[in-house]
Amino acid sequence: QIQLVESGGGLVQPGGSLRLSCAGSGFTLDYYDIGWFRQAPGKEREGVSCISRSDGLTYYTDSVKGRFTISRDNKNTVHLQMNSLKPEDTAVYYCATAVMGPHGSTCRGLAHWGQGTQVSVSS
Repeated sequence: QIQLVESGGGLVQPGGSLRLSCAGSGFTLDYYDIGWFRQAPGKEREGVSCISRSDGLTYYTDSVKGRFTISRDNKNTVHLQMNSLKPEDTAVYYCATAVMGPHGSTCRGLAHWGQGTQVSVSS
């Protein structure tokens, strides 16, 4: 069974930090581009950040550049370090297999998605 499981969400104050993790089972995450996506109530799903399968090529949506960092480790896990969090970052965050465009210009999700983890940023 192929599964992606997100963890690390929670409630933080504006300016705080969270580190999300996406763990894979049933397949090796290194074989896929992996992306983080988010969806807030009443809003469209948005691609946040993606990382390539073969090297460190990354994608970030403009609103998180300079604040979020995506990375891979050697334990079949992809991480999203989120710093300087803002209330508008509040959403359910999902990881998924993804495909990246040339030079990391775009990223979209494919067939495999995790169940999501809630990130809430408020005073």
